[in-house]
Amino acid sequence: MSVSRPVHLFHQMVASVCILGMFSSTLLAQAGQPAAAPLPNSPQAQAVYTAPLSQSTQPYSVLTGWKPYTPHGLPQPVLKNSDRLHSLIKDGKLMLSLNDAVALALENNFDIAIARYNLDIANMDILLAKSGGTVRGVSTGLLTGTPGGAAASSSTAGSTGSGSGGTSTGTGGSASGSGGVVQSTQNSVGSAIDSYDPTLSGTLSTDRSTIKVNPAAYVVSSYRSNTNIYNFNYSQGWATGTLAQVGFSNQRSINNLGQLNPLITSEFNPTITGSWKATVRQHLLQGWGMDNNRRQIIIAQNDRKVTDESFRAQVIATVAQIQNIYWDLVNAYEDVKVQQTAVEFAQRTLTDNRKQVEIGTLAPIEVVSAQSSVAAATQKLIVSQTSLQYQQLITKNAIARNFSDPALTTAQVIPTDTMVVSNEPIPPAEELVSYALANRPELRESELNLRNGEINMKAARNALLPTLDVVGYYGASGVNNNYGDAFTTMANRNYADKGAYVSLSIPLRNRAAQSNQIRSELEYRQNQLNLQQQKNQISLQVRNAAFALQQARAGVEAARAARDFAQQSLEAEQKKYALGASTSYLVLQQQSNQTQASSNYVAALSTYEKDRVALDQVTATILDRNGIFMEDAVSGRVTHMPAIPGLQPNTTPSSIAK
Repeated sequence: MSVSRPVHLFHQMVASVCILGMFSSTLLAQAGQPAAAPLPNSPQAQAVYTAPLSQSTQPYSVLTGWKPYTPHGLPQPVLKNSDRLHSLIKDGKLMLSLNDAVALALENNFDIAIARYNLDIANMDILLAKSGGTVRGVSTGLLTGTPGGAAASSSTAGSTGSGSGGTSTGTGGSASGSGGVVQSTQNSVGSAIDSYDPTLSGTLSTDRSTIKVNPAAYVVSSYRSNTNIYNFNYSQGWATGTLAQVGFSNQRSINNLGQLNPLITSEFNPTITGSWKATVRQHLLQGWGMDNNRRQIIIAQNDRKVTDESFRAQVIATVAQIQNIYWDLVNAYEDVKVQQTAVEFAQRTLTDNRKQVEIGTLAPIEVVSAQSSVAAATQKLIVSQTSLQYQQLITKNAIARNFSDPALTTAQVIPTDTMVVSNEPIPPAEELVSYALANRPELRESELNLRNGEINMKAARNALLPTLDVVGYYGASGVNNNYGDAFTTMANRNYADKGAYVSLSIPLRNRAAQSNQIRSELEYRQNQLNLQQQKNQISLQVRNAAFALQQARAGVEAARAARDFAQQSLEAEQKKYALGASTSYLVLQQQSNQTQASSNYVAALSTYEKDRVALDQVTATILDRNGIFMEDAVSGRVTHMPAIPGLQPNTTPSSIAK
C-alpha cells in the first residue's frame, strides 16, 4: 500500500500537468498573441499599414476536404500598365504632373511591385512557424532596378543584397547580417519544437504465407497463414512542451496449424489481437515554457514587421527617386529651351552679319565668327535634345510596367509642373533629427532585430539545461476470435497497460550549448552597438541634408543674380553694337555667357528641388508630406491622390516657363 499510493499520485500528477498544458495552449491559440510592446519613439501617426493575407495565400482548412494537399493557384504578376497612365496621354503626349508621376510609380514601378511580394512571403513564415517549423527569414534592403533619379543615400547599412530582386536576406534566416553584423545563431539555437500540426498516420498490410512441409509426417502438405494488420497513430505537440501520441494496433491471423499438428490446439483461430496506447510527454527543463516553444512564431511576427518597415523604406526611396527623375525631366526641358534661344540668337546674328557684309559695312571675318557660334550653339542644342529624349525614356520606365506599349512608346512626356524655390523655412536641425530617429525604417528594423535577439538569447540559455522529461502512458489490449469481443476487452480495460517514467539526459561539459549561448549574447551586444551607430549616422545624414538644402537655396539666388547680370550685360553689349562701339564677336560672347548663366540657373533650381526631396527622404517625412498612404502602396491601387506641397503648375506645359 505504501508503494502503490505514491505511484498512483505520480500518475495523477503526470496527467494533471499534461492536461493543463494542452488546455492552456488551446486557450492561447484561440486568443492569439498578445499585442507587442510599442516600439520606442514611434508615434501612432507613423504606424505601418499591414495588409491582410490575400485570398490566394490563405491557408486551406482541414475541413475543406482534400484542399490542404493541393497547391495554391497564385495569380500571374500584372505586366500591363494601369489605366491611369493611358488617361494622361492626350494627342500623343503624356501630360505628367509630379503628383501623377508618384501615383503611377505606386501602381506600376517594378521596384515597389517586387518588394510587395515580400509581405506575403513574410506571412508564409508566420504560417510555417505556427505549424512548429523554423522560419526561413525575410528579405530586406532596397531594390535598385529603376535607373535614373539618383537620390540621397538614406541607408545606414548595405542597401542592396543578393536576395530576390536585389534584396538582402534579413533577420529570420540570415547566416550573416549587413554592415559586418553577424546573425548566425538566429533560429539555430534552442531546443527542438514539436510539430503543432496534428499528424495522422496508418499502416495497412496483408500477408499470405504458404510453407511446404513433409507430406509423410503431416496430414497436410503445407503450412498456410493469413495475417492482416491495421495500425493507426495520432501525434500532436503543444507550445507547453507537451507531446501527445495515441496509437491503435490491430492484427487478424488465421492458420492451419491445427491440421498440421493435431497435438497443437489454439483457443482462437482466427486470432484477433488489438491494443491501444496513449502517451503524453512533458518537458520539465530544456524545452519548458510557452515563450520558449512559441519563439519561432514571435520571431516570424517580428520579421513581418521588419518586412513592413523594409517595404516602407522601399516606398520612401522610390518616391524620392521618382521626384528626382521628374525634376531631371523638367531640367532637361528648360535646358533645351535655353539652348534653343541661344541657337536662334546666333542664327539672327549670322543673318545680320551677312547683310552687313553684302553692303560693305562689316568685315567678312565676322560672318565666319557668327557661323562658328551657330555651329557651337547647335551642337549644344543637339546634346540637350538627346538628353531630354533619354530623360523621357527614364521617366517612362519608372512609371510604367509595359515599356513596349505603343501608345506609351511614341508619346512625349510633358511635365506640367515647374521648379520654384519654396519660402517654407527649414525646421531646426534638432527637430529634424528627432523626427528621423523616431521614424526611419532602418532604426525600427534594428529595434525589431534586437527583440528577436532577446528571444534567441533566452532560447540559447534554455538549451543549456539538461533534458528532463516526464512521460505517462495508458493503454489496453484484447485477444479473441472476433472483432467485437476483442474490442470489448480493450474498451473494458481488462488487460490494461499503464505507467510513467522520467527521462534524464545530462550532456557532460556541455560545450556546444555554451558556445551557442555565449555567441548569441555576443551577437546581441554587437547589434546594440550597430543600432547606436545607425542613430549617429542618421543624425549626420539629416544635418548634412539640411546644410545641403540651405546651400542649394543660396546657390539658386547666386545663379539667378548671375543670370540677370549676364542678361543685362548682353543687352548693354547689343546697344553698344548698335552704336558701332562693339563687334558681333563680343555680342556673341556675351550671348554665350548669358546662355551658360541660364543653364547654371536651371541646374541650381534642379539641385535645390532634389536637395529638398533628400531632406524629406532622410527624415522619413516624404510620405506624410506628400499625402501618400501605405495602404495604396501595399495594394498597388492609388485611392488617395498624392498632394505634394509647393508645386507650381506650368501655365504652358509644352514650353518652359521662365
